[in-house]
Amino acid sequence: MFPRFDLKATRKIKQYFRDNPGAVFIIGFQLLLVVCAGLLIQGSSVMANEVATYAYFLLVVGVILQFIVYIMHRDDLDGKHDDG
Repeated sequence: MFPRFDLKATRKIKQYFRDNPGAVFIIGFQLLLVVCAGLLIQGSSVMANEVATYAYFLLVVGVILQFIVYIMHRDDLDGKHDDG
């Protein structure tokens, strides 16, 4: 009757967030950007600017974390390209 939720998918999602710690912040940035759009539609530009500032900080933190992970695993990536 109800479709079973694939446990392998949840493991893959958890693994993705472990491998990409900045993804949570970048998703938060995207959500806050949608909130900003809604606030602008309602005419609340001051509040939208405030939320946009927080969204920008989330984006910066997410990109920095992704860059750190990239630097840490750069050698692993270089080794994969040598095999192909």
